[in-house]
Amino acid sequence: MVDRNVTPKGGLVVRPLRHGDVRTVMWVFERLSERSRRSRFHGAKPCLSRSDLRALASVDRNRRALVAYVGHDPKPVAIARLVREGSSAEIAFAVADEYQRRGIGTRLAGELVAEARAEGVKEITALVSADNPAAVSLLRRIANVLSVRFEGSDLSIRAAIA
Repeated sequence: MVDRNVTPKGGLVVRPLRHGDVRTVMWVFERLSERSRRSRFHGAKPCLSRSDLRALASVDRNRRALVAYVGHDPKPVAIARLVREGSSAEIAFAVADEYQRRGIGTRLAGELVAEARAEGVKEITALVSADNPAAVSLLRRIANVLSVRFEGSDLSIRAAIA
């Protein structure tokens, strides 16, 4: 995977996260409001521990992540992560508050899903905060949602991509 400009006018650049790039993960995290952090991490998350950072920056054959940059902003504005397990994969994404509702999360998640589909993944799962309808809507745009069920106060979503 190489850097690519996915918006015709050059406004959005997407690149893969390099293995161990904790700085990029931290930059995106720092741009999230308390509410966005709570939605992404399913509870209060004032900071990321070293083990959180290592896990979120871990990239290999089964763990992929894409990062988005916008315009002249030197820091990343979003990250999406997909962790494959057999023919299924879990997906998660976060977009800096000031850049939400611009299609950036959909682009990142859509690209990850396309790659996963090409590699034989048949379905994705996501654990989404029940008070985050935008994330549910995003998943409906990129995949065929098969089931949505409560898991505690969150929604567990399973969707076909093949």
